[in-house]
Amino acid sequence: QVQLVESGGGLAQPGGSLRLSCTASGISFRFYKMAWYRQAPGKQREMVAQITADRRTVYSDSVKGRSTISRDNSEKKIFLQMERLAPEDTAVYYCNAVLESRTHWGQGTQVTVSS
Repeated sequence: QVQLVESGGGLAQPGGSLRLSCTASGISFRFYKMAWYRQAPGKQREMVAQITADRRTVYSDSVKGRSTISRDNSEKKIFLQMERLAPEDTAVYYCNAVLESRTHWGQGTQVTVSS
């Protein structure tokens, strides 16, 4: 059974930082392209950052320069380090795994940026 479990969300102050984690099980993790998506209330889900099996990264314009995605294949985890948080970063953050025609999603973790 495939599982993607996100953690690390919560309440953060504007200007602060947060580190999200996603732990995968039931997949051949090292072959998968992994990504973080987010969905704010009333908005479509959008890709935030992705990392390929060979560790190439892509970031959305909204987080580029203040976020870092990384992966640990031995632990079957990915991480998203976000800096200089703003209220616009408030959303549910989802972990995503893709390999060929196979796509898996986590349940999401809420991130709220507010003073």
